[in-house]
Order: sequence, then structure tokens, then C-alpha cells
Amino acid sequence: MALVVQKYGGTSVADINKLENVARRVLKSKEAGNDIIVVLSAMAGETDRLIQLAHKVADEPDGREYDALISTGEQLTVTLLSIILNRMGFRAKSLLGYQVKIVTDRSYTKARIFHIDTKKICKELKKGTIVVVAGFQGVDKDGNITTLGRGGSDTSAVALAAALKADVCDIYTDVDGIYTADPNICRKARRLSRISYDEMLEMARAGAKVLQPRSIELAKKYEVPVYVRSSFTNEGGTLVTKEDMEMEREVVCGVTYDRDQAKITVVRVPDRPGIAARLFTPLAHHNIMVDMIIQNASLEGYTDLTFTVSRKEIKKAHELVEQVAREIGADRVEIDADVSKISIIGVGMISHSGVAAKMFTALAGEGVNILMISTSEIKLSCVIQEKYTELAVSALHDAFDLDKR
Repeated sequence: MALVVQKYGGTSVADINKLENVARRVLKSKEAGNDIIVVLSAMAGETDRLIQLAHKVADEPDGREYDALISTGEQLTVTLLSIILNRMGFRAKSLLGYQVKIVTDRSYTKARIFHIDTKKICKELKKGTIVVVAGFQGVDKDGNITTLGRGGSDTSAVALAAALKADVCDIYTDVDGIYTADPNICRKARRLSRISYDEMLEMARAGAKVLQPRSIELAKKYEVPVYVRSSFTNEGGTLVTKEDMEMEREVVCGVTYDRDQAKITVVRVPDRPGIAARLFTPLAHHNIMVDMIIQNASLEGYTDLTFTVSRKEIKKAHELVEQVAREIGADRVEIDADVSKISIIGVGMISHSGVAAKMFTALAGEGVNILMISTSEIKLSCVIQEKYTELAVSALHDAFDLDKR
């Protein structure tokens, strides 16, 4: 008997028929003798609908009330699935985040998990119950409902698997695994049978939407095997696991892109200690994540500083940076929201030279200009004009022969 956590995304639970399909998958694993915990997202589009409702009544809704509202989508799916499973003759029980006691901090819309109380779940599992948990949500120490950020159900599932020492965490979605590139824009994209935690984390951070980055961080920390599967077919699947020598032989395992990018440049910033802190501290206080940063060489005591943020947060970021720019005597602030980020990822990059040269040559060959560059041990990213995104992905996929095993 194994302890299995199964997570189903919004497209997998989009209507009653799909919930019935989920129920059949859950029962197949249960009948094989496994203990099952199911984690569900809201129905596809439901969270967006709730967000729109919140913004219809207030431009900036109160964080506590906002989280209480947008967490209700998961309450619908977990109760419906439990009703279906009970109707089929199997004992099932739904639990919301506060009922499990998934304890988080108070960072509304972006809460981080502190602790999970596993007693209630373990008690139900001993009775043979299929436990159905609402993803995406938790509760702070004062009993307020919190949410974990978009894609947070992945984090809920992996965190539960880690806390309960589950044998595997299956992530069911609308794709049959992790691909070398987005198959919607690159017809040569190939499904990977396995990928390392580090590679998957970099791919997720660089724009791949299959898994939330925080879920992979948890999986790596607690060594939770994560299997990405399709909820609509029994074929395929990708195991996210520890790296091995076979993975290291592949220089690059995938190409990703992220259109949710905006570039901010502060022109003629006084080049003296403490200025960068002045610029970035207000962004941190408003939970605005900064991605890539470059600073030009100082010229006559001034420099230009460029960085990227989410396009969704560009309005607030612009306001904050404009205010600081005036205070420090910078010349002006320039905004460019028509950009995207292209990245290549692979643990093999650590031990192979010439990767950057090959990437830059491939982009130059297609007339794609590079605006910013960022590197890590296993990732190389470039900011380019958004209109070249699909062309760049295909060019890099071909340059590194990713369609070949």
C-alpha cells in the first residue's frame, strides 16, 4: 500500500463530467490498495471570475476579504467530488485549508506555508477515507483565510505530500508531461520522460506554466517525487526527480518563454552607495518581484539601471520608481511593456562551454535583438521584443537539436 497525493488542475475539474472522470481515476488508484489524498483547483475560469467580481466593487480590494472571496472556487470542487465519490459507494470527505490547518503567514494573495497539521488527515486515512483537500488556500494564526498565489494548488499538493511523507505526488493537468518547448508554438517539441528538480524550477521561473515554482522548491527540499500526467489520457507523463548522470549528458533540456514581462529603465541615476537600495526597497515593500537587473558602467558619476517586473504590476511599479527617481535626482524613467523573456535550461550547461555563443548566434541569425541577458549555472535568459517570441523559441529549439533524444 502506498500513500498517494493526486492534484487536479482547473481544466481537469471544469464541469461535472470532468469531475466524474477525476472520480474514476481516484477510485482506480484506491482500488489498487493505495491511501489517497486528492487536492483540487477551482473550475477553469472560476478564480478569474471571482477576481473580476472583487475589482468591480473596488479598485484595490482589502487583502483579507479578497482572499476569502477567491478561495471559494476550491470549496465548490472539493465538495462536488466528495459527493460524487460517496455516491459511487466510497467514503470521501472534503476539507478546506483552515479545516486541515494549513498554517501560513499573512501575505494575502501570496501567502507562504509555515506548517501543516496532519492529524485530521491521518485520522481519516485510517478509516479508509479518500480525503479531498481544497488547494490554493490556507489559514493564518488568527484564523483568516489566505491564498498561495496563482497555481498555488500545486504547492498545496506537494506540501501535503512532504508533510505526510507520501510515496508520490501526481500532478494531473491538461498536458501529458513536460516538453522541451511549448508544443503550441513549437511543433518539434518533445515530451521529456524525466527532468531534475533544478531544471524544472528554472523552467517554471522562466515562464513554463505546468508547475508553480514554489511547489518545485518544496519537492526538491523534501525529495518528493512529482509525476506530471494528463487527466485525459493514460499515455505519457514526466517524472520530476533528483538529477542523475544521464540528465547531465544533455546540455540543454528545454526552451521557455515568458510574455509577462515589462522593462523599467531609470536614466542617469547618481552613482553612489545606497541608491539601488532606495530604488528597490519600495518595490519589495509592495511585494513586487524584480526579475532581471542590469546596470551600465558609470559615466561622469551617473549610470542607467534597468530591471524587469511582471507586466501585471507595471503600473504600481512605475508609480513607486517615479517617486524615488525624483527624490534621488535621476533624469527620467522609461517603460517598455512590449518585451518577453526567452530562456534555455539544462544541468549539462555546467560542464559544457559555448552554450551562450550558440544561443546568441541562433537569435542573431533570425534578426532577434537582445535587450538584456541573465545567467545562472543551468539557465541563460534574454529579454527580447515580444513580437519575436515564437521565432526565437523555434530557432533555439533547432539550434540545440531538442527534437532528438
